[in-house]
Amino acid sequence: MLKEQEAGMTTADVCRKHGVSTATFYKYKARFGGLEVSDARRLRALEDENAKLKKLLAEAMLDNAILKDVTSRKVVAPGVRREAVAHVVEVHGVSQRRAGKALAVDRSSVRYRSVRPDDAEARAAMKAVAAERRRFGYRRIHVMLERQGIMMNLKKLRRLYREEKLQVRRRGGRKRALGTRWPMLVPDAPNQHWSLDFVSDALTDGRQFRVLAVVDDYSRECLALVADTSLSGLRVVRELDALMLRRGQPAMVVSDNGTELTSVAVLSWCQRTGIEWHYIAPGKPMQNGFVESFNGRFRDELLNESLFSSLADAREQIRAWQHDYNHHRPHSGLGNIPPVEFVAKKGLEMRAA
Repeated sequence: MLKEQEAGMTTADVCRKHGVSTATFYKYKARFGGLEVSDARRLRALEDENAKLKKLLAEAMLDNAILKDVTSRKVVAPGVRREAVAHVVEVHGVSQRRAGKALAVDRSSVRYRSVRPDDAEARAAMKAVAAERRRFGYRRIHVMLERQGIMMNLKKLRRLYREEKLQVRRRGGRKRALGTRWPMLVPDAPNQHWSLDFVSDALTDGRQFRVLAVVDDYSRECLALVADTSLSGLRVVRELDALMLRRGQPAMVVSDNGTELTSVAVLSWCQRTGIEWHYIAPGKPMQNGFVESFNGRFRDELLNESLFSSLADAREQIRAWQHDYNHHRPHSGLGNIPPVEFVAKKGLEMRAA
């Protein structure tokens, strides 16, 4: 076109002949004026190659930015991969195909839609149990749901448990005494071993109070939870006498070496009743492991979860929790049944035998 226009043909005739506009002709003239045809073709090829290189460089930089954005988190599970692709499409403005290629994710996996049921009823029941019993893990929630007639595989329940973010926050453990651990003697009938210990807490006004806990080592039943601002040896003996009127006399009482439990009142009571009182070795709380385990559940599920405005309020809440612990709360050491149900079941088995 440029050669024809230089040979004398008018610009309008050249544009009409080749079907281009006048503006396009002058654009060509500005770029290729004064060049031979071979030089113009070479320049055009270099420009095309330069454009391709720029495009490849831009794509590589975009892929690098995508990978830097996504590799900050672990992308392994299919669900996480789908979320990562959706994030790249939204943030970087690329197509789903391009995002999948950059992250090495197949489009069939990205476009997959689960046909699994949402289990709305089971999720609602699980959240209701977790809201009522905030320190229960998924195993005890599984037992509670089975009691409601909701049968579910434990692995499925654990998956729903994680999806609903119901995990129990683990609290720091206490320091444990070092030394040899001797096996514990487990009783084979009620009223053989009673374990005693004290638990301390505070009211909302800052006043301290203590709770005397008495546990039957065989049935794991909480026999008494006595709350007061002061619990002397005489009070401990009086509570044990009242408890024996209801439950009968134990063969042995196990406790630590606290001053209340080594007082003259307790020693005199042992001589009067003929009950053996066993004191654990100092610094060996696991020798009294049944009541120590109970104290942990008691503090974790009630004392750390509740505020007590007065001593009367504390006694009322403790009494309600004790009834729930004995009659409704599943105990893993008893086959996930409550202590009262365990005692009744063992009684039926003994009578049948």
